[in-house]
Amino acid sequence: MTIEQELTKLVPHKDTVLTIGVFDGVHEGHRYLIEKLLHRAQERDLLSAVVTFHPHPQSVIDPENQLPYLMSLDDRVEEIRHLGVDLIALLSFTPEVARLSARQFVALLKKYLKMRGLVIGADFALGRGRKGNAEKLATLGKEMRFFVDIVSPFTIDGETASSTLVRQTLTQGNMEKVRKLMGHRFSISAKVITGDKRGHALEFPTANLDIGSQQVLPGNGVYASIAHADGKQFASATNIGIRPTFGQGGKTVETYLIDYHSELYGKELKVEFIHKIRDEQRFTSPQELKSQIEKDVKKARIIMDKEMK
Repeated sequence: MTIEQELTKLVPHKDTVLTIGVFDGVHEGHRYLIEKLLHRAQERDLLSAVVTFHPHPQSVIDPENQLPYLMSLDDRVEEIRHLGVDLIALLSFTPEVARLSARQFVALLKKYLKMRGLVIGADFALGRGRKGNAEKLATLGKEMRFFVDIVSPFTIDGETASSTLVRQTLTQGNMEKVRKLMGHRFSISAKVITGDKRGHALEFPTANLDIGSQQVLPGNGVYASIAHADGKQFASATNIGIRPTFGQGGKTVETYLIDYHSELYGKELKVEFIHKIRDEQRFTSPQELKSQIEKDVKKARIIMDKEMK
């Protein structure tokens, strides 16, 4: 399906002011931009619209260097919708789209989305070769009769909130800072699959999550977390890593749900990460590992008792 075929399904009932981006993670910088969009739309009696792409443009333009995603597509769209946007235009990013010039792309937005205005960040760029920067778009706006609002970067503790910074902070395991940057807890959702049953042998049966290869994860270690299962929330301890005690293997994500006693295989599990308890480490024996897990679970319970009050 071409971009014009997709856009024909999205024609709004009146003129719009819109913003464009991937909005991966829907972090505080994104929320600030969308807040400006909503204010501008209300001020001018226009519909507010967000144009977002899937997959990430980099996966098409530079497939050898794909970015891991912070949030699934469904969760991203849901988060944007919760912010009160009138219209979300989800467009497929294809080689065809990558070849469009900035002029061609905004012409399509004017034709199909009735664009009267564009709200963008100062470092935003679109079109072939990213030549449609803020200055170029402002010039096009005067020529093609749409206004352009350029929004200053949103900073937290002197750092610009960005998806790149969130990814870097995740790899450090600093979940408190991640939560501050995102405005919500970082979470992953995945189906529970059969593991090697070592958790059962250690008397701490874990849910082994089937994580996609493009999902970004916190750095290796043990985390206090909240697991959502059967419509309820459970305090949990989640391990991310290669399980070096049993010989290095592929990276796994395993969650032990505290005080949960039902079967989880085949179910979809959502895990929210709250605090890193410790780094991953190698133990000399399964018994030493079991002893450490007992300590980890105890710490997780204490942390989560405070978090879930």
